[in-house]
Amino acid sequence: MHLDRLTDELQQILERIERSEKALTSVVENIHPHYRLSAKNLLRYLILRTYDLRKYHDSLSELGLSSLRTSEGYVYSNLKNIVGHLNLISGINEQKTSSTIIEQVGFKRSKKLLKHNTNRLFQRQQKKHFADIMVTLPLEAAEDMSLIENMANNGMHIARINLSHGSNIHWLKMVENIRAVNQKTGHQIKIYMDLSGPKFRTSKIKILGNKGRPKNKIDIRVGEHIILTKRKTRGRVSKFGTNDQQIEKAEVGVLLPELIEAIKIGDVVLFDDGMISAIAVSKTEEDIELEITACYKSKLSSEKGINLPTSEYEMPALTRSDITNLPFVSEYADIVGYSFVQSKNDVAELYKHLQAHQAEHLGVVFKIETAEAFHNLPGILLEGMKHPNIGVMIARGDLAVEVGFERISEIQNEILWICEAAHTPVIWATQVLENLAKTGIPTRAEISDASLGAQSECVMLNKGPFINNAIHTLENILIRMRSHGFKRKSALRALSIAQTAVDDILEKQSMSTH
Repeated sequence: MHLDRLTDELQQILERIERSEKALTSVVENIHPHYRLSAKNLLRYLILRTYDLRKYHDSLSELGLSSLRTSEGYVYSNLKNIVGHLNLISGINEQKTSSTIIEQVGFKRSKKLLKHNTNRLFQRQQKKHFADIMVTLPLEAAEDMSLIENMANNGMHIARINLSHGSNIHWLKMVENIRAVNQKTGHQIKIYMDLSGPKFRTSKIKILGNKGRPKNKIDIRVGEHIILTKRKTRGRVSKFGTNDQQIEKAEVGVLLPELIEAIKIGDVVLFDDGMISAIAVSKTEEDIELEITACYKSKLSSEKGINLPTSEYEMPALTRSDITNLPFVSEYADIVGYSFVQSKNDVAELYKHLQAHQAEHLGVVFKIETAEAFHNLPGILLEGMKHPNIGVMIARGDLAVEVGFERISEIQNEILWICEAAHTPVIWATQVLENLAKTGIPTRAEISDASLGAQSECVMLNKGPFINNAIHTLENILIRMRSHGFKRKSALRALSIAQTAVDDILEKQSMSTH
């Protein structure tokens, strides 16, 4: 690209960011002081990412200048410096200056902000950037303190208690064991508790199989019709006639009746992490009739996850069970994971309850596990930034089912970029070294995946019989990757999430201030 055109186009982007400063200042008025500058940088980044920046990289690199690929954390100062250097190369000594005073974040300050925010969330004192290791505790850890001690000695920094399993009797024993391990070993293991959220699942299946033996699953196949119901049922199998015509439909209940209300005719319904796919063909007040369109498993079991990637529905992220558990969480947790958060309204609702328990100081991690949450991520972050201590988890299991497995790599990178722009720590989660944790032998692919986790501020492992091998391996991977750099470069095509956020947040604010 010709130097004059390159300079003009980047100058126009710079001036647009400068013109937005008044709207930015209005948006961040209620942001917590810890995050006010980070929120501005996030909004500037969203403006930047409404442009396709790929055409500038090669020309800037040829001139020995920054190619914008690593500007997430310090958008304005980086772009301003690039334009200034282009002007100098062109022989122009005076750069156009904005009449508005703009507070800047430079490269060093951006790293420092992210480090401070990470240290505050994980309650640590670290001088350099590296990823902590979080591990999900099995229920056995309530009775066996040595399980926690071994994990801590192998490199676990944060113990995750999943409130979807067990009761507060189990959770309290886990807390006591974690504290005892810390006292015994000198470790400072932090306690992370995951709220369950409105997880859509099949209900218990209890049917009689061959020879009167009980079964907790039903056989299914492509083309078959089944009934998904909010009625109480133990399940029912399909029956077929002599010509293989279906004469009775299988029936499966759901744990959350609201799921039936959320599904509309034509919606896609996925079971068991997308292993079974169906489409809604008819509906009554209590039932949805589904046609099975794809099966990678031939059986549908009890308490399997259900995803609705094409459905539009409004459901509070905080369930009655979550609200009941919040006093316990507020008393014993260092960090709370907010499952199935969908919007800024969900964020505000959680903090309303935390304030009621004098627990606003608690670290809050927004788990991004639905397509809706991903699209609303900028708004979720800005609402969270009104409070002092936040992070984001890329919950890749449900998220991959929602957005499609082909897109999960792209989506997880976009989340990393946006959170880096917000100087907000990220937890890299779901199936990290899963084969190693379960069988003792890692796959090559999961080793590569774990190394990508070094871009985050925390990597989460799930439980398994070989979990200590997995912790030790992950720690070695993270130590090795730490010496290779901080974050990474990207091509920077225009992002639709950035355009949507700019339209929703900044353009509306600009109109209201004129």
